[in-house]
Amino acid sequence: MHFRIFDCWRFVAAILIMAYHFVFWAPYGVETGAGLLYRLLPLLDMFFMISGFFITIRYRDRVGDLAAYGRFMRARAARLLPLHIVITLFFAAVALAAFAKGAPNYPWRHDLEALPFHLLPLHALGFTDGLALNYPSWSISAEFFSYALFPLVVVVVRWGGLRGLCVAIAIWIACLEAASMRGWFPSGHWTTADSMGAYRALADFMIGAAVAIAVERRLFQVKSHGPGLAATVLVLAAMLAGWHYALVMPLMVVALALTALAEAAAPESTEILQPLMPLTRVAFGIYLIHPVMEFFFLELVWFHGLRQTGLMDFYLFWTLPMIATVVVALLSARYFEPLCAHALLPQKPGAPKPDRRLASI
Repeated sequence: MHFRIFDCWRFVAAILIMAYHFVFWAPYGVETGAGLLYRLLPLLDMFFMISGFFITIRYRDRVGDLAAYGRFMRARAARLLPLHIVITLFFAAVALAAFAKGAPNYPWRHDLEALPFHLLPLHALGFTDGLALNYPSWSISAEFFSYALFPLVVVVVRWGGLRGLCVAIAIWIACLEAASMRGWFPSGHWTTADSMGAYRALADFMIGAAVAIAVERRLFQVKSHGPGLAATVLVLAAMLAGWHYALVMPLMVVALALTALAEAAAPESTEILQPLMPLTRVAFGIYLIHPVMEFFFLELVWFHGLRQTGLMDFYLFWTLPMIATVVVALLSARYFEPLCAHALLPQKPGAPKPDRRLASI
């Protein structure tokens, strides 16, 4: 089945993250807007949890040997890497242009030194000093790290079941806490890591996998969306109130589980959301593409042009790069990404076409 509510969650999270990055260009209200949106950054953890949930639901019984693992990783590469590589090369070209012009304020040397690690992609494992090039793409590296270790999750579940996976999660989080105490994460703590965000993402990914197992086994029945909705509202309120990560994340896990259990019990209950699915499934594209729109609209057009004229208020202009990002993400999902997937994953004669509903996984 397809979990439509989770697609909507990812879309809203992508829009809010884009808004957070764009608001730093505002001539007024930056501190208030950025402070408010910063409190919602645990939504990044929700991305990884939902990824772990979907991957476990779809692939847990299909990664049984090296050949199957190779097909799994190739499918993940076809899904994530083409758009990431194209955007990375775009920003590498910008860095080269800055180098050619001798731009003193553009970190072109730092960007170009990080390029090989972005293309591999290894830049969320601590191989780079801070963010570079397409700065949100650390999550792509983090996702790939989780995908590479997914067979270990499968093995843990087969040997120890859900309880064994929960023990593994607890051990991994304890290791991350110990690493945080030793100052290994540049951000100070693993829960806010980005340039070393792969290790944070793995914890979230495993949590999502545990939720998937719990939902599959129907450990308890939830037939109404009311509990999941109430838990979601509580999570948002907790984030906006500035509650500690140790309180917010368990609430997020509860919201994920209750929502998934309700939709699994009555898939038809979310059919009203079906018309939104072509839009909500481009959350990945929005997340990766929005820095390109930021460069064109906010740096070139706004900062070096409209800002001095006073012809348009920033928060009115602000909507243009957002709309452009969504449009480009839709076009990418319609034309570019399927073309790359077809090239990287050629179909055998007579084989069924891939299910487009799973394109966002």
